[in-house]
This record gives sequence, C-alpha cells and structure tokens, in this order.
Amino acid sequence: MKLSAYDIEHIPLGELLAEAERLRRATFEDNVDLCAIVNIKSGRCAMDCRFCAQSAYYSTDVGVYSLRGAADLVSSTLEIWNDGVRRVGWVASGCRLSTSDLDQVLIAAEELSLQKFRHQKCSLCCASFGQLDSESLIRLQAAGFKHYHHNLETSERFYPSICTTQRWRDRLATIQRVLELGWEICSGGLFGLGETWEDRIQLAKTLNELKVKSVPLNFYNAINGTPFAGLKPLSVEEGLRIIALFRIMLPDASLKICGGRPKIFAEQGEKLFHAGADALMTGNYLTTNGINPEQDKKMITNAGLLYNETTKKY
Repeated sequence: MKLSAYDIEHIPLGELLAEAERLRRATFEDNVDLCAIVNIKSGRCAMDCRFCAQSAYYSTDVGVYSLRGAADLVSSTLEIWNDGVRRVGWVASGCRLSTSDLDQVLIAAEELSLQKFRHQKCSLCCASFGQLDSESLIRLQAAGFKHYHHNLETSERFYPSICTTQRWRDRLATIQRVLELGWEICSGGLFGLGETWEDRIQLAKTLNELKVKSVPLNFYNAINGTPFAGLKPLSVEEGLRIIALFRIMLPDASLKICGGRPKIFAEQGEKLFHAGADALMTGNYLTTNGINPEQDKKMITNAGLLYNETTKKY
C-alpha cells in the first residue's frame, strides 16, 4: 500500500489499522519486545532543541547531574534486567559525549562485562551518546557495544524549526558512521511538534533508505519552560495513524513506542499493536514518568501477545 499525505489522513482508521496489524503479524507474529533506558548524564545540553527539557537554553525543573559512576550504572542496568527487560540503553545529554566521559563509560562497561557478560560483553546495551566520531565508536565497539541510538527526529525540511545549533545532515552523518562500522542502528522521530504529514512520510522514507531496523516513535509531551510548552498533544487517532504509516512504509522494521506513550495513549495502549507496533520502551523516560514493566507485561498479555524478556536473573 503506497500512501500519500492525503491517504494517511482520510483512509478509514479501521482499514488502515487492519493493514498495519497484518504487516506486524507477518514479521513479528505475536511477539512484543521491551527495552528501557538509564539516564547516565542529565541537563546542561548546549543544543537548543525547542522541545527538550535538558537544553541549557531554557529554564525547566529537570534534574541536572554529571556522568553517573560505574557502580551506579551497573546496578541500574542489572535492576532493569531483573525486571525481565532485555535491552537497556545508556543515554547521555549533550551533542556528543566528551572524551573523559567516554573513558568513564568504558570503565563501567568493562565492570558490567566482567560481572555478567564474560565473552558477550555489553551486547545487550545500546549506546546513545550523540554525534561521536569513528574513533570513539570503535572504542565502544571494542567494549562490546553493537547497538547505537541516534534519532533523526523529523524531516530535513522541518528540522530547522526545532533546532538551530546543529544540522539535520550532521545527525544523518552520525548514523552513516555507525552503519559503516557494522553496528545496528536505532533511529526514529518525535511527533506533535508542528510537522506535516509530508514531513512524517519523508522521515519514514529516509529511514527506509538507510535500512534502519529499529525505529523508536516518540510523541511530544509538553515540557514547561521550553518554547514548545504550549503545543497541544496529538489525539489518539492521529498517533495511531502515525504508527500505521511507519508500519506500512517500514514493514520489516521494529517499531518501538517510546516517549509520550502515557500522555497520548493513556489506557488505550493495546491499540498500539493494532496500529503495527511490536515493541515498547518501558519504565521511565529521560525527564518524564513512564509505565512500569509489570503493567506493560500485563497489557501485552491482555492483548493476547507475548513479551520477550531476559530469562536469567542477575
């Protein structure tokens, strides 16, 4: 099914969801994946992303702290695994992780590997450290990381409306460096910032051209103190249409519903799977509260689906 902006807005929702669910089942059957994140460094970001509570340009009540210590990162990661969540992302604020902070992350990764991974190292951890150069990525790769998260956020056309301190092309270049090194990339977008359906379609096309296989879909949850604080949340229907659009345009990619899920979808979480989602970020987000893993597991089970989990307790 080839979709135009007009199509995605006007096809009856039931018809659109039926096609999206068919495609999800064809690739993922009844399986739902869970991931969670650890915010390893918060606030003081030098970028001016107009939606972000961590930007130093705006006055928000976000928690601010430097890079957390190795013991703290290890214990937080093990706690998530013990909740049955398979993949854990380490996320740091800022345009890119500094060399000194990267050194500390590698120490934490080595400690985690020695304790729990042995030969696998940090194969279940996902790094989200901004626009790292190839040398830094290679150092992470040697420590066992092979999954990298870096969102494009939106289309190239709309990106200057949400950020002026970096270029969309710089974000794209980071993804290309990661792919050239053989990593698996996790890259998606944030919706509800004033972008058009054409912008959403263009983002999906770009991700398809890059052959991205893990696509996080975030929905804006207004943050007081940011320039976008007054934006109204998307409706449930529009959110479902966005997910269905990405499922139809990226039939083999894992679609992970992340930030804004409790705000937009509230008690209607099961509809996400009908729209084509096959994965969820569980637990808290970077600066807002999320849904605890037990609640998400119950929702998945109630929907007649199966969640993939860590089988070994640490």
